Amino acid sequence: MAKAGRPYKLRLVVSLCLLLCSCRQVPKNVQAEPPPEPQQSKLYGPPQKVGSLKSKALDESSGLVASRSIRGKYWTHNDSGDGPFIYLISEQGELLGVWRVTGAQAIDWEDISIGPGREVGKNYLYIADIGDNDSVRKEIVVYRVAEPVQDNGNSSKAKPQLTESAEVLRLRYPDGSHDAEALLVDPATGDMYIVTKIPLGRPSVYEAAAPFVTGDVITLKRLSELRIPNPFGGVITGGSVSPDGKRVALCDYFQAYEMALPATSTSFADIWKEPIVSFNFGKREQGESIAYRLDGKALLGTSEGKGSAIFEVVRTASR
Repeated sequence: MAKAGRPYKLRLVVSLCLLLCSCRQVPKNVQAEPPPEPQQSKLYGPPQKVGSLKSKALDESSGLVASRSIRGKYWTHNDSGDGPFIYLISEQGELLGVWRVTGAQAIDWEDISIGPGREVGKNYLYIADIGDNDSVRKEIVVYRVAEPVQDNGNSSKAKPQLTESAEVLRLRYPDGSHDAEALLVDPATGDMYIVTKIPLGRPSVYEAAAPFVTGDVITLKRLSELRIPNPFGGVITGGSVSPDGKRVALCDYFQAYEMALPATSTSFADIWKEPIVSFNFGKREQGESIAYRLDGKALLGTSEGKGSAIFEVVRTASR
């Protein structure tokens, strides 16, 4: 959730971490800076600014996913404070269309993913209403809705196009409430994965195995913890699965991370046990999204804030 106090809280967390690491007091007039940019792995090229979000309606972009039906375009949405809207943008950030998600509410939308659903051969968007800064929500929600297949043009937030009716997938953690901002969907099975957000700690991965029954509350299964190579812990703000289902990417406010599924693996869930490689994802103001390009050869990310930059990192090698 993007609130006015969040940057202050983040600086406070960073300051506390620096205090613990240095074992001495940090003067009040000293502001902690983000960690040094990671040395870029040979797997990735340098981050390049490819555009910016040009619509004033997109002031808190919090999720991003490559469209499967409208090639070369991306779906994004705002954080809390907006209505149940999804926005179609170009890679350069031009707003191409606005849709209202029929049957959905927007409490704290944090991420968006894509995968299979009820109808074979059809693509579905998964919209994660999973933000919970104060860890008080007894249930969280993912809306699954058929991806719009064309843009009728001339839509806006005031006059949006309408999606098909969304399915409401109600979820509950097995061990109490958690804040989370990353939703990932296995493109082969439709299984959902949520990665929690926890400063100065290890984020947990939770799974909801498809198929899903709407109306029932789905109890998530805790799979593992992740060792994020960052001194500030697992402040994970977004996630994505490569279109071929062989890689997973995560991001936080400072950088991005990737894991690869072993060639011998028969289960997508094995990917959460693999080593994590970090890479420079650009100087984002408050980066809360990451998405694979449709060809899987690059990763893109937006940031919260009006006119925020869109960065792209090209993968230069496979692993």
